[in-house]
Amino acid sequence: MQLADYIVIILYILGIVGAGLVFAGKMKNTKDMFAAGGQSPWWVSGLSGFMSMFTAGTFVVWGGIAYTYGFVAVAINMCYGVAAMMVGWFLAGYWRKLGVNSAAEFLQLRFGGSIVQFYTWFQGTIGIFAIGGAIYALSKIVCALMPLPEGHLLADPATGMLSVPFTSVMLCLVVILITFSGGLWAVLMTDVLQFVILVVSVVFVVPLILMKAGGWGGFISNVPEGFTSPVAADFSWWFLTGWVIIHFFKIGGEWSFVQRYTCVPTAKDAKKAAYIFGAMYLISPIFWMLPPLVYRTLNPAADVEQAYILSCKLVLPAGMMGLMVAAMASATASAATSQLNVFAGAFTTEVYQRLVNPVASDQRLVFIGRIFTVVLGLVVIAGSLLIPRYGYTRFILDLTTLLTGPLVLPTIWGLFSRKIGIKAVWSTTLIGFGSAALVKFALPEALAPYARIADLTSGILVPFIVLVILELVEKHEHPGWQKVMESKLAFHETEAVQSSSLPAKMVAITLAAIASAMTILAFINRQELKVLLSFALILFVISGTIFSIIRNKNNKT
Repeated sequence: MQLADYIVIILYILGIVGAGLVFAGKMKNTKDMFAAGGQSPWWVSGLSGFMSMFTAGTFVVWGGIAYTYGFVAVAINMCYGVAAMMVGWFLAGYWRKLGVNSAAEFLQLRFGGSIVQFYTWFQGTIGIFAIGGAIYALSKIVCALMPLPEGHLLADPATGMLSVPFTSVMLCLVVILITFSGGLWAVLMTDVLQFVILVVSVVFVVPLILMKAGGWGGFISNVPEGFTSPVAADFSWWFLTGWVIIHFFKIGGEWSFVQRYTCVPTAKDAKKAAYIFGAMYLISPIFWMLPPLVYRTLNPAADVEQAYILSCKLVLPAGMMGLMVAAMASATASAATSQLNVFAGAFTTEVYQRLVNPVASDQRLVFIGRIFTVVLGLVVIAGSLLIPRYGYTRFILDLTTLLTGPLVLPTIWGLFSRKIGIKAVWSTTLIGFGSAALVKFALPEALAPYARIADLTSGILVPFIVLVILELVEKHEHPGWQKVMESKLAFHETEAVQSSSLPAKMVAITLAAIASAMTILAFINRQELKVLLSFALILFVISGTIFSIIRNKNNKT
C-alpha cells in the first residue's frame, strides 16, 4: 500500500472513534447504554444486524471458499438472508412486543436467574473470546499488505510484514474505546458507516475486476468445472438447509441480534429491521463474493485466505485501497462492539445490579458497564492471540453448528410455550453439550465423511427432540409465562418513542468528510482521477440524500 492508503486508514479509524465519542453524553442510564433508549431507527438496527454478521469470516473464510469452490460461497451467505426473513416474519416483532430491553431480561422473567447467570458467564466469555479469532484472521490479511523495513520494531521477523499480534491488539483497543464511550448508539452508528463504505467500495471493485477478466463472458468462460454450482464438496443441499435453520436460531435468539429488535420504538420497526437485514443478505452476496470468484481466473495459484484482499489490491487506486482495508477491519470490529455491548450490559444488570448492588444509581451502573466493557475487551484480546493455535475456521464452524441450538433454541421455544420451565432449559442445554462432545471428541473418525452434517444434526435435532419430549410431558403452565405476559401488556400501555435522527446526521457528516478526502486524493493521484472522483461523488450524493430526508422529516413534524 502507498502513503495515501495509510493516511486514509488512520483518518478513518480516528473518525470512527470520534463518532463514537459523540454519543458518550447520551449515556445517562443503562437503557441508553445497552438499548439506545429504545430510539434506534429501524433501518439503523437492521443494517447494524447485517454488519454484525460481517467478520473476517466474510472476507477470509467465505472469500477463500469462493476462490476455491465457486458460487457455493454465494449460496451459503444467502442462507443468512433466508433465516433473517423468517425471523422477521415469526420473531422480531414479538420480541419488541414483550417490552423487554434485552434477551437476558426476558430469560429472567421467563425462567429465573440461574440460566441467565449461566448464559451471561458462558456466552459472555466463549462468545467474546471467539470474536478475538475474527480480529486475528483479518489482522493476518491486512498485515500481508504492510511490509516494514528489516529490523523494524513492529515487523514480524519471519515475514517482514507488520506484526499480526500487534495489529490484533490495536484493533481490540479501538473496539473497546468505541463501546466504552458511546454504548449501543456508537455501535449502531459505526455499523451503518461501515456498511455504506463497504458497499460503495465493493461496487467499485466488481466492475474493475470484471474488466480485468474480460467482462462477465470472459470470466464465465475461464472458470473451473462446477464453479457456478450452488453446492460443492461437503457444502451440500443438506448443509445449506441446516445452515438456514441454525441461523434462524442464531439471528432470532442470540443476544446481540435480539438487542436489534428491542432497541427500536415499535414491533413494526423490529420486523422491518429483520426484513432489511434479510433482504440485504439475499441480494448482496453475489457482489461481496465476486472479487475472489473473478480473481480465481486471474491468479489460480494465490493463497486462498488472501484472495479477497489481493483482488481488491489488483484494481483499487491508492486511497481507496486504504479505505477498503479500514472498512474491512472495522466490519470485523463492528461484530466485536456488538458482542461487547450486549454482554457488558448483561454483566452489569444480571450480575452487578442483581447480585451485588440492587440499589445502584443509573450513573453507577453506566460506570460499571464501562468497567465490564474493558474487562471483556481483554477477553477479546486473549482470543485474538490464542485461537490461531486451534484454527480460526474450525473454531467458528464448530462453535456455530454444535452449540447455537442448545444455547438458543430454548429461548425461542420459551417465547411461545406456556409450559416449559428452567428444568427443560437446563436439560436441553446439557444434553446438547453432551451430544456435541460425543460428535466432536468421541466419534470424530467414524463420522469424518459426514462431519458437517453430523455437527448440524447434533446442533439442531438433539435440542429440538429434547424440547418436544419435555413439552409433551409437562402438564402445567410455568409461572414465568405470566410474568412475560404482564411485561407484554405493560409495553402496549406505553406510547412508542419517536426514533432519533442523530445517527443519520452523523452518517451524513462522516460520509461528506470521507468524500472530501477522496476528492483531495483524486487531484494528488491524477492517474486515478476518474475513479476517485466517481467514488467521492457517490458519497456526496448519499450524504446529501440523507440530509434531505432528515430536513423533510423535520419539516413535517
